[in-house]
Amino acid sequence: MTTMTKSNEPIKILCIVGARPNFMKIAPLMRVFRAVPDVFDTRLVHTGQHYDEAMKDAFFRQLQIPEPDIDLGVGSGTHTVQTAEIMRRFEPVVDDYSPEAVLVVGDVNSTIACALVAAKKNIAVVHVEAGLRSGDRRMPEEVNRVLTDQISDLLFTTEPDGKANLLREGVAEEKIHFVGNVMIDTLFANRERAVDPGQTLAELTDIDALTEDFGILTLHRPSNVDDPIVLQRLLETIAELSRRLPLVFPIHPRTRTRIDEAGLTPVLADSRIALTEPLGYLQLLGLMTRARLLMTDSGGLQEESTALGVPCITLRENTERPITVDNGTNTIVGTDPVRINACFDDVMATGGKAGQVPELWDGRAAERIGEALKQHFREAAQAA
Repeated sequence: MTTMTKSNEPIKILCIVGARPNFMKIAPLMRVFRAVPDVFDTRLVHTGQHYDEAMKDAFFRQLQIPEPDIDLGVGSGTHTVQTAEIMRRFEPVVDDYSPEAVLVVGDVNSTIACALVAAKKNIAVVHVEAGLRSGDRRMPEEVNRVLTDQISDLLFTTEPDGKANLLREGVAEEKIHFVGNVMIDTLFANRERAVDPGQTLAELTDIDALTEDFGILTLHRPSNVDDPIVLQRLLETIAELSRRLPLVFPIHPRTRTRIDEAGLTPVLADSRIALTEPLGYLQLLGLMTRARLLMTDSGGLQEESTALGVPCITLRENTERPITVDNGTNTIVGTDPVRINACFDDVMATGGKAGQVPELWDGRAAERIGEALKQHFREAAQAA
């Protein structure tokens, strides 16, 4: 069990980042923590779940995230192999640093793996973006969310439904804090720094398919890209829609592989879809500020489009972010061509759902988290 820091000493926290969705969530937290070194003594641990130099350049440098203090270099693998390897490599780090808390964000394998190591050593687990539920246990991310929340000591939620989900699952109310959305902290902090969309469009190889009026497509969920029949149905539907509104498609490497394996490359060639490599955060943010609409299966982009007021058509049967549907600009359509076409028609005709920015999505979530952590651990130290 870790030794509690005295009340006048900095709070020792290991902050975990592992995959692309984590980067936008950890950036504002590290800024808050590093701004008050007399309050927080933090170490940034990169598990290496997703890691290459291009991604580091596109996210760490663009978002001004400090260089990781520790890089576990885990790399890719099956969910089981990757989770186990992260745990194996992370345990010595915990033993060496003896933190008061391990802070994890989101729902990737690094999240549950590092939380498990901490819990087994009686170290406090802090989960940022807790309580999100899609209700679909077939999604690995859903399993990660549920299990992480069950072993967390402090749970920071982005929307009121998060608290309701946690209470229903037996989490003690005093552990739950509604603070807002750190993803939106990052969006607001970088909006003025976003790359001009015209510059990004000019750098694409297939610029003939683009006009000033365009949409954005992202597609990476296994349920959408691993089944060739589902993938073909989606691509054919979207290719047809692109004749009415050109689409920029930053294609995930895994998605590109699945398209090639299924022999579906000609579907994209016969369309007004401009393929590009995965874009850096500031490039994609710039495009989103001008896009007519967004078609995606990404959870984070559902949130960002709501914050930006851009209509979002979500190519999934469910969402763990219902506030983007109830309050925001998001509409869930699944993979049914009829539903996709109907929603697309509505956006093109009416501009789509106007929506509003949800409560506490104001760019200050990380500050609230910092204050809550300070109060919690100072009170614990005084009581010890």
